[in-house]
Amino acid sequence: MPIVVVANPKGGVGKSTLSTQIAGCFATQGHVTMLGDADRQQSSRLWLGLRPPAAATVSGWDIGPDLIARPPKGTTHLVLDTPAGLKGWRLRDVLKLANGIVVPLQPSVFDVFATKDFVDELREHLRPDQPVGVVGMRVDDRTLSADKLREAVAAMGVPLITCLRDTQNYVHLTARGLTLFDVAPGRVEKDLAQWQPLLQWLHKLPHGKHKD
Repeated sequence: MPIVVVANPKGGVGKSTLSTQIAGCFATQGHVTMLGDADRQQSSRLWLGLRPPAAATVSGWDIGPDLIARPPKGTTHLVLDTPAGLKGWRLRDVLKLANGIVVPLQPSVFDVFATKDFVDELREHLRPDQPVGVVGMRVDDRTLSADKLREAVAAMGVPLITCLRDTQNYVHLTARGLTLFDVAPGRVEKDLAQWQPLLQWLHKLPHGKHKD
């Protein structure tokens, strides 16, 4: 099964938003999906509690304090929302699970510097079969900060998969336990277009078995 880890040591960069959207996408595609929340704020778990029964099922994956867990049998797709400050042995344990790492990043100089250090640490522990990519969050393509973000990610040596705009669509849908993929496409057409590169990236992830 693909296990997608959403990680960045900086708080408030959009990890929970990205995690819930990816999980909702997998579920609407018919996959048996679980969402794990290792963040103290438990935002993803809150979202699970808000999700309406009529929506495609996303189950919660209980994560212990040591962040080590075996994915439940029968699960085909799993997303893990990680806490701020993830590093050291906790980061290494999370990476043992991952088939791919998605790093959300906002166009802020503080976020960029923190993420650069994180990507450098990732390189020390990643296996060759573990792709990592950055997703720009709350990005306005018309701004200079968007150009600076692209330059910064290129300097990190990892791909910028896509950039997602700052829109109330995410806010309103999250408050109802929903995602872009749960509503009529015409309502979120611009956002779905921005998601296409990320969906293609996720589709190409290796489906290796979980390793202890």
